[in-house]
Amino acid sequence: MDVAFGLTALITLAGAVAAVWLRNLVHAVLALAVSFAGVAAAYLQLGAEFLGFAQLLIYVGAVAILIVFAVLVTRGGEVPAGGVHAARWWVGALVALGVFAVLGWAASSLGDRRAAAEWTPMSVAELGQSLVGRWVFALQVLGILLTAALIGAVLLAWREEGNDSGTHLGGGES
Repeated sequence: MDVAFGLTALITLAGAVAAVWLRNLVHAVLALAVSFAGVAAAYLQLGAEFLGFAQLLIYVGAVAILIVFAVLVTRGGEVPAGGVHAARWWVGALVALGVFAVLGWAASSLGDRRAAAEWTPMSVAELGQSLVGRWVFALQVLGILLTAALIGAVLLAWREEGNDSGTHLGGGES
């Protein structure tokens, strides 16, 4: 195994474990961003430039920052008095082990089929031409959908000080 890939995998796993175990929600989200960045670095090391840059831009640059923003705006960073760990944590661990077992079986059953598959990799430039050519309508609809979701999330999270009844978007004094 390459040393750089091993370090990338170690950073990714450390960020994921820290995201699960940290008690402060803001710190957990920042650890999740480190894990996302590690996945992006792994994609880049494997030669999947588009996936690596998309991971970096979308997950690290948008999703993680949006989660941090939402946590800070809603003041949800406080740990509840009873803790954050569920009483039946072993059920989640059992499901995770089952998922890893199925993924391992699927990866091992591929065998030499990966080498026999005949496909030509698409460059980032070809993918960009396809997105702004053939798939431009779908790309624009997706952009509008994500913008509407972001506006909806901001409207739900936006509360005026001392107003617990909902959102207040008025510009003047009430």
